Amino acid sequence: MNLKNKKVLLGLLLVILGLLTHFIFIWHPAEVVFDEVHYGKYANGYFTGEYFFSGHPPLGVELIALGGWLGGYKPHFTFENIGEKFGDNSFIWLRLMPALAGAFIPLAIYLFLRTLGISSLFSFITGVLLIFENALLVQSHFILIDSFLILFGFLGLVCFFVSRSRQYSLICLGLAGILFGMSAAVKWTGLSFIIFAGLIAIFDLIKPLFKKSYRGLVKTGTKFSVCLLILPFLVYFLTFYVHFKLLPNPGPGDGFMTQEFLQGKENILEKFIELNKASYYSNILLQATHPYSSKFYTWPFMSKPIFYWVDGDSRIYLLGNPVIWWLSSIAVILAIILFLIEKKFRERTLFILLLGYFLNLLPFITIKRATFLYHYLPSLIFAISIMVYLISKSKNYKTIIIILLIFSIGAFVYFAPLNYGFKLTPQQYQERVWLKSWE
Repeated sequence: MNLKNKKVLLGLLLVILGLLTHFIFIWHPAEVVFDEVHYGKYANGYFTGEYFFSGHPPLGVELIALGGWLGGYKPHFTFENIGEKFGDNSFIWLRLMPALAGAFIPLAIYLFLRTLGISSLFSFITGVLLIFENALLVQSHFILIDSFLILFGFLGLVCFFVSRSRQYSLICLGLAGILFGMSAAVKWTGLSFIIFAGLIAIFDLIKPLFKKSYRGLVKTGTKFSVCLLILPFLVYFLTFYVHFKLLPNPGPGDGFMTQEFLQGKENILEKFIELNKASYYSNILLQATHPYSSKFYTWPFMSKPIFYWVDGDSRIYLLGNPVIWWLSSIAVILAIILFLIEKKFRERTLFILLLGYFLNLLPFITIKRATFLYHYLPSLIFAISIMVYLISKSKNYKTIIIILLIFSIGAFVYFAPLNYGFKLTPQQYQERVWLKSWE
């Protein structure tokens, strides 16, 4: 088997494993889980045409509704309370698109790391670790939107770095812009990916100036502006255009908007501006607390997981894989130290991974509203990538990788009942509560 076929085989294996872990037991529980109470209700709005207000850009819910439409879903579930029982199996179609996005995240990271020059083997190992990362699985197993943000953001980075390796080829850079716009159209935190690429692009733009070389400066700058600013905005705007077209009727979101907005006297651009302003203020003025909220500086320690659903001895818990999670946090600290004191580690790949880690964490430093452990997932992916990168520099990497995979997969299986909602006896549950803050 030649090298190209091996790379394709590794990518295909990641997809198969991703699909298996994400779609198995997707029908369980046949009850509303955590924020499905919100996103399921929003998705219903696209079927009834009744206007709703979510506080987020619309693409994530549009994609959830698309999955429902493909399966012939009818909006007959109210999504009023966590634990509400579904009357039939059509709710599975609303879980389809988030699970599909989650299943392809490991492949996206594999491709991303390959663009940074990391070998196929270590890129594949990173993908495998992501498949067996319990929290990432949970967040993409239900009617939730974070898997879209992560998939589009990292695919955007893949296209961006491919474009960069080809002197910023226009097609790949344009695709990057489209995907970055899609990520931001799921949640505003997706802007971190655009900022990430933008900082690197700006560096590449001004680097020739230090050599007093101005050739192609205007052309390259124009290319960056079109592909990384204008194009993402157009994609972002388009998702709102679709949103307004699908919601012509009065609904529960009317109270958030002005009379001009509701009477249809504004044009699409004015409605777009007003809705984004309303979303911004709803987020910064949100004062509600939550028993499972946590601050950004606690996330690397995984000290505050989240109960998503409980039914007697069955539970669904947003709990990460402790082996992968804690070792990757240690790896980030070690990487910073090595980058600062060891010359051989002061190189492009590690800098890019560290930059990605902190840029995805940075927005939450200033956010005062309740934040949760799942907000750490983009940074977690960079942390796992950093961990594998450091392992690749070790002389004993084969032994380390084998041990890491054995313990990681073992931990995944051990904690899986808390992710898939299997029954555990009280003793079995307590055995999995390793920290007091997990209770």
